[in-house]
Amino acid sequence: MAGTRFTPEREGELYTAVLGLLRDVGYDALTMDAVAARARISKATLYRQWGSKAELVVRALRCEKPVFLDEVDTGSLRGDLEAVLEMTDDDRLEQDTALMRGLMQAASGSDELHDALISQLINPETDGVDTLLRRAVARGEVAADNPALGYVPHMMIGALAARLLIENRPVDRAFLRHYVHSVVFPALGV
Repeated sequence: MAGTRFTPEREGELYTAVLGLLRDVGYDALTMDAVAARARISKATLYRQWGSKAELVVRALRCEKPVFLDEVDTGSLRGDLEAVLEMTDDDRLEQDTALMRGLMQAASGSDELHDALISQLINPETDGVDTLLRRAVARGEVAADNPALGYVPHMMIGALAARLLIENRPVDRAFLRHYVHSVVFPALGV
């Protein structure tokens, strides 16, 4: 961020305000005026620091959900994916799934939001998964030519979306654990 410097605490307060508004009103109804009022900051500062609503929202999401997948290394792919599943709780999964569903819908009408989601949320997550998979290939757990390797992120994102669409139920760790064991591991031959 150029210009005004925020303490990590103040930046966290701002991101909390952004995410609160996002959950309350959704992306389309969220305004920089409302963020400025809730966070007690000037709208000019918001635009100077983040440039756009899309950038601010995605940075708030990234701050709330930092990616550390590449730091997970239990020595096996099964252990790594189990550890990743333990990184969040069921309430957080439900909130994140609902929030992402709304954002993906909004992104279908906004190239700026779509690009920000891809570059700052999706790509770091898929890069982390790729790191776990490369380690599994290097350890000999997964064949390097396994055609499912390139689709693991698709499988995981699909699990999140399909649970809501097909069953109209929130995603929880039990569902994800069963999905990983029933779909992802067999596809990878693990």
